[in-house]
Amino acid sequence: MQPARWEPSAWDLPAVPVRSYVWHAESPRAAVLLAHGLGEYAGRYVERYGRLVPALVEAGFTVYAYDQRGHGRSEGRRAVVDAAVLVEDHLRAREALRSQPLPVFAFGHSLGGLVTAASVARDPRGLSGVVLSSPALLIGEGEPAWRRALAPVLARLAPAAPVTALDSGGLSRLADEVEAYRADPWVHQGKVPALTAASMLRLSGELWAHYARWTLPTLVIHGTADRLTDVNGSRRFVNAIPAPDKTLRLVEGGYHELLNDEEREEVLGWILAWLRSRAPQAAG
Repeated sequence: MQPARWEPSAWDLPAVPVRSYVWHAESPRAAVLLAHGLGEYAGRYVERYGRLVPALVEAGFTVYAYDQRGHGRSEGRRAVVDAAVLVEDHLRAREALRSQPLPVFAFGHSLGGLVTAASVARDPRGLSGVVLSSPALLIGEGEPAWRRALAPVLARLAPAAPVTALDSGGLSRLADEVEAYRADPWVHQGKVPALTAASMLRLSGELWAHYARWTLPTLVIHGTADRLTDVNGSRRFVNAIPAPDKTLRLVEGGYHELLNDEEREEVLGWILAWLRSRAPQAAG
């Protein structure tokens, strides 16, 4: 049960068929658009994932988020999504935020990191900076060519077919966090569907040609022992982008959900300090 203080307000997000939310800071200095990972949902960042939403709000950041299609309280087959469609949703969400006066930062975790990166690579306007948490930027590395070629065929013929198991034990080195994830009824616990896997593979591959135009301030955090997304993708991405303000923070031995892992307080401190230093002080 979420404390009443952290119950979100509804966010009217036109033309996107999702449940969307906003948590208002009392004296906001900026806004953060949060994109969650595969199988989870926006509200998980209130009670879990380092209680990121409350931490941001208390630091003066109004947080906007939505349950991506097929996730949480949004409609759609559970976790059966086309990553390209999710990018369109993210672009529309960013467009909606242009009507509010605050500077906007984008935060994306895992699949949300890939979606955020694709959205920014396509159109960086209206953003003051980007934070990527264990982003899924490098997918299928080392996979045989026949399997990569088969992926779009299977996605077309059987989009919901379960193809890739996610090792929930790789989320965190803290057993209670893994158990909380497995017990959460709003988290999709099955394998990655064929459409989701194939579209992520395609999108991640297409993006590398576009990162050479990336100039926004960027923070990337990743654990070196992440078994769910490839830390080498974060390394390669930070090397590829020409942004003058870019930071890669690696957690030695860290697992996939760094804000649910052993160094969570330190990692949360990095995120808050980075955002504070790039956002103006709240008025008044």
